[in-house]
Amino acid sequence: MVELLVFGVRQAWASLFGALLLAAMLGTRVYWPDTMPLARYDALFLMAVAIQIALVATGLERPREAIVILVFHVVGTAMEVFKTHMGSWTYPEESVFRIGAVPLFSGFMYAAVGSYMARVVRIFDIRLDRYPRRSITIALAAAIYVNFFAHHFMPDLRIGLFIATALTFGRVRMQFSLLEGTLAMPQLLAFVLVATFIWIAENVATWSSIWLYPNQMHTWIPVSPAKLGSWFLLMIISVVLVTLVHPPRRSDGP
Repeated sequence: MVELLVFGVRQAWASLFGALLLAAMLGTRVYWPDTMPLARYDALFLMAVAIQIALVATGLERPREAIVILVFHVVGTAMEVFKTHMGSWTYPEESVFRIGAVPLFSGFMYAAVGSYMARVVRIFDIRLDRYPRRSITIALAAAIYVNFFAHHFMPDLRIGLFIATALTFGRVRMQFSLLEGTLAMPQLLAFVLVATFIWIAENVATWSSIWLYPNQMHTWIPVSPAKLGSWFLLMIISVVLVTLVHPPRRSDGP
């Protein structure tokens, strides 16, 4: 029970960026008068910038990690612009800081995932046994990203990507430090667990009217569990980006 508690506390610490951003979303959902000089989305953008600067200034994120997180921010924003154009979801409120229909703070939601992935590697001293070659993981991540766009115009290759992910990472075993010992789990299980928590956060965000899916425009309903698949695939992209900063280490490596 003590180890489980420590595991949860460390996971929360690794998720600091996302937790603070989610708290800001909930806080502004509960209280944000129309008389405020800033639009809610613009305030969230400035809050997210302040959080990012504070994490780097305090050393909680390293400069090299911040660069990868910035790349993740750009990658996420590009997908947001396309997806909102295609009507996959919408941002219902007005703002000044935006690109097309996408408020700029949206990219920080992806950056929060990148921040978690970068910090959790250090906090848990994660080692990955039987990790595939980098060229294979980059090709898989690129195919996943392209499919997020291409499935609007051609058959969705998601099932094939799930199979490719299982074949690529099915043998990978993740070891991590906890208290005085080392524990292990299949990396695919770690992907599923992280995707589940992101899906829970997504429900909180849509309830807070940060963005809305077409079936939530009139009355909020929970996000379909089918979205777990999208977040699972997003894990592959985030892991590959983080390996550019933290190259995978084996349990018997330095």
